[in-house]
Amino acid sequence: MSSIFSSILTGSFSVGQYLLCLLFAGLCGAIAALTLGRESTSSRSFLISLVVLPIIVATVILMVNGSVGTGIAVAGAFSLVRFRSAAGRARDISAIFLVMAAGLACAAGYVAIALLFTLIASGLILLLSRVPMSCERFAALHITVPESLHFANAFDDLFEQYTKSRKLVKAKTSNMGSLYKLDYKIEMKDPDRLQEFLDALRCRNGNLEIAILNDTEGGEEL
Repeated sequence: MSSIFSSILTGSFSVGQYLLCLLFAGLCGAIAALTLGRESTSSRSFLISLVVLPIIVATVILMVNGSVGTGIAVAGAFSLVRFRSAAGRARDISAIFLVMAAGLACAAGYVAIALLFTLIASGLILLLSRVPMSCERFAALHITVPESLHFANAFDDLFEQYTKSRKLVKAKTSNMGSLYKLDYKIEMKDPDRLQEFLDALRCRNGNLEIAILNDTEGGEEL
């Protein structure tokens, strides 16, 4: 234990090599996030996690550095966090992995690397949280309709009038089959006409419950 901090800054790799590794790991994650964000409606939280997770994994692998015992311990610790805890938002899971990677680096004696990694990852999360993303154009719309209403085309004219795009992502029965609950992903033409849109919908669904959520992060878990 007396030599645990002998690699306080460098050991089998230099700081320059470490930063280069993080750069390319983050670049790979950013490419994946940009691709997925363009082709789907994934939440901001999930896209940020795609950028941060490669950096975390790269740091963990560098800390293990060929040690079988350390590798088994790391695998057990990360499995415990993921599969023995309730599913959470993508950003929450990434934060847990981030601090575990920092703790692993400290335990391996790379305390300066641990601090540098934490600052870089935290700064990246803060930066990405302020970058506009295409997924924010979309909202989750929940509509409850009576079983007597043929919902397949019941709202088409309203969607054409108020939205740029819409997609039915889920439909389920409720209240012993007397109601249907419909979940849509929509993109509004004019957000200022949201109340007008909701009023038109409730006139069509018999004034049953309608909800629209602009923040879709809660629905995406890891």
